[in-house]
Amino acid sequence: MVGVPSPVSHTPRVPPFTAAPIPHRALGASGAWDQVRGWYENTLGWPTAPGAPVRLRTGVRFDVLDVPAEAGHAALGRLGLLGLSWRQESPVAGSPVAVQGERMLLLVAAGSAEELPGLLDWLEWGSLALDLTAIGAGGLTDAPLPPGAGSTGPWPLPLGHVGSQGAAVWLRPPEPGCEVETSLPTLSAVGGDGVAPDLARLVHTLATQCHRVGLRRACGRPPVPSRTPR
Repeated sequence: MVGVPSPVSHTPRVPPFTAAPIPHRALGASGAWDQVRGWYENTLGWPTAPGAPVRLRTGVRFDVLDVPAEAGHAALGRLGLLGLSWRQESPVAGSPVAVQGERMLLLVAAGSAEELPGLLDWLEWGSLALDLTAIGAGGLTDAPLPPGAGSTGPWPLPLGHVGSQGAAVWLRPPEPGCEVETSLPTLSAVGGDGVAPDLARLVHTLATQCHRVGLRRACGRPPVPSRTPR
């Protein structure tokens, strides 16, 4: 197995999500979602779909791997990525990750969803039923709230969204002002210059942990506690 680069700690630089000044009254629910949509479209340049809550279009800037949160945490731990922040020497550190309820959403290079079935076959996981799916071109995924959106401010978020088990939240947010593509796992990273992580390595580790979670659940064993990166 390829050696894992030693993580290097740096201080995260997550710009807080700030709303425009509201001179007369707080924003209603629709205005709050407009603020969230504006952060994604104007700050990050990520396309969204109409409606509320805000949903991100996949297959344009990125695809999404959807796995059980338990398996995702274990995989990140095996890869040495728990607790890492942006601009690390480890090439896999900058890839955004979100959680939504009991699921983990990992951003990968656009086109990865189409590669996933063949990649799983190549890694000899194709014959097993894994709780590992990909959302690619033409798909949608719930937009996690921007960093700081749940804090006290001049505008309210829709009631019940913050803290809801169904709400997506960033575990490792994207970095405004940087091209997300350079940090995403991709097949082209195999034998490359190490700028982006290796998708095959990530998928193999995720598949291994998904299989272990599936076996544990089949045996009726309790989930393994995981630590959320800080």
